[in-house]
Amino acid sequence: MSQQPSPQVQALSQSAAPLQRHVVATVSDIPPGAKKIVEAGGRSIGVYNINGQFHALRNVCPHQGAELCKGLVKPLVVSKGPGSFDYEREGEIVRCPWHQWEFDIKTGCMIVDPAMRTKSYEVTVEKFDVSVEEGHVIVHM
Repeated sequence: MSQQPSPQVQALSQSAAPLQRHVVATVSDIPPGAKKIVEAGGRSIGVYNINGQFHALRNVCPHQGAELCKGLVKPLVVSKGPGSFDYEREGEIVRCPWHQWEFDIKTGCMIVDPAMRTKSYEVTVEKFDVSVEEGHVIVHM
């Protein structure tokens, strides 16, 4: 990859077709704890910076098609018993703005049932691999 004046967030298409790279933002556009919704490869995706690691999700909730990445980013709420709860994984869970379904930003899996499927279609959030090369964030799609 050639050196460019400023670090760019790039999307790399990975399918049967040749790989495509799409510059979508600079690294500084997405500081730790932030997200940016971008268009890449004809898709809306949310690119998240979780403690310096970049992750990307397709911006569509599998439930009813809401713009998932416009949802709140929250910690995971866990309970060790009745009347008690704790927060874990701060900034790693996105909550759908329509019906509050929660997804792991790192894996794209639904929190309640990571393998949730129906007979007629697969229920998942599309997850893209992300890497950083020479100050550029690359989304592999």
